[in-house]
Amino acid sequence: MTETQQRNYRATFILDTRNYEQPIETLVSALTSALTELGATTGDSRNLGRQEFIRVTDKHHTGDVYVQIDLSAPAELPGKVQERFRLDKTVKRVLLETL
Repeated sequence: MTETQQRNYRATFILDTRNYEQPIETLVSALTSALTELGATTGDSRNLGRQEFIRVTDKHHTGDVYVQIDLSAPAELPGKVQERFRLDKTVKRVLLETL
């Protein structure tokens, strides 16, 4: 029996909060629970606040909230994360970095 090796990641989410009325913390907790469902062990989470976009595609939406979550998971996590949040309207972009 082989044990899966855990890797450390930092996930950066750009959230789309245009029509979101609840506090950002509820969205961050939903992201954390979704990552846990995918088999990740979540660690520190940081709300980086609202940042302006470098390239603006919609002149009425020039920036949004950035969130970073540190996690540990098997190597197949990046594909699962991209698939899980692909159709989620509250997540604009996901960037996974290996630490």
